[in-house]
Amino acid sequence: MRIALIGQQAFGKSVLEALLERGEEVIAVYCAPDKEGARPDPLKEAALEHNLPLLQPPSFKDPDVWQAYKDMKPDLCVMAFVTLFVPEEFLAIPTHGTIQYHPSLLPLHRGPSSINWPIIQGRTETGLSIFWPDNGLDEGPILLQKTVEIGENDTLGSIYFDKLFPMGVDAMLESVDLVRDGKAPKIVQDESKKTYESWCRKKDVEIDWSKPVAEIHNLIRGADPAPGAWTIINGAEVQLFDSRLTGETGGAPGEIVSIGEDGMVIAAQGGQVRIARARGDGGKVAAGEFAEAAGVSAGTKCG
Repeated sequence: MRIALIGQQAFGKSVLEALLERGEEVIAVYCAPDKEGARPDPLKEAALEHNLPLLQPPSFKDPDVWQAYKDMKPDLCVMAFVTLFVPEEFLAIPTHGTIQYHPSLLPLHRGPSSINWPIIQGRTETGLSIFWPDNGLDEGPILLQKTVEIGENDTLGSIYFDKLFPMGVDAMLESVDLVRDGKAPKIVQDESKKTYESWCRKKDVEIDWSKPVAEIHNLIRGADPAPGAWTIINGAEVQLFDSRLTGETGGAPGEIVSIGEDGMVIAAQGGQVRIARARGDGGKVAAGEFAEAAGVSAGTKCG
């Protein structure tokens, strides 16, 4: 099949290289326009390295972009991490249509921060979907889904990089095979089960130490490494990472109970969390190192 790929960043690059490694015919690569001062997109660099036609249209609504795409006669479009809006009419140009990766079990967690929110909400599983996109946000029939467990100490980083990223690349290849073999299903999403969350931003991840300790633990994990759950310590904003439940109680909510080599223990409603790393004015460091540099000691209140 003649495959066009639309994507960006490391995931887009990995999908491209996986397709090429097994001999797929990739006829063009589309990625977002360059941003001044930003690092080159890894997908762009990979496309150039493999001497593939590279296109970076500022909009997929341009008639000239459509015509150039039609002239390529694509059989299938693969979307691997896309943030630009691509109209349904453009998606329908390839003979077999377009398939897209989304890191959640659609229709749950539609939206741009679909890995953060399941962790923050305390879910014990999430997953990925390969679907047939339309003009809606993460809408369109499902081709396949894969489920992963969210462990007690999993973070945004571990769920994505250790689970959903590599599994997503494999799922893309599996989906291409299903399309080629004429066996790719189109399972309508159950709209009665849909959820949507917007970007997980700084304003969403300020820690309220009066909340139950499990909620705080989940918030820190779901924002680790980005956007970084934060609190106020000695008048300054501090981001907290690598949270663990201690299983112990004691201390007023927000009180730093102890500081040691294994981290900084902070009390919350009904329990305590141990924080292994923190970031104040400088970079991310061991929590004990941060505490020493910031003049923080047991008894200091957070928030």
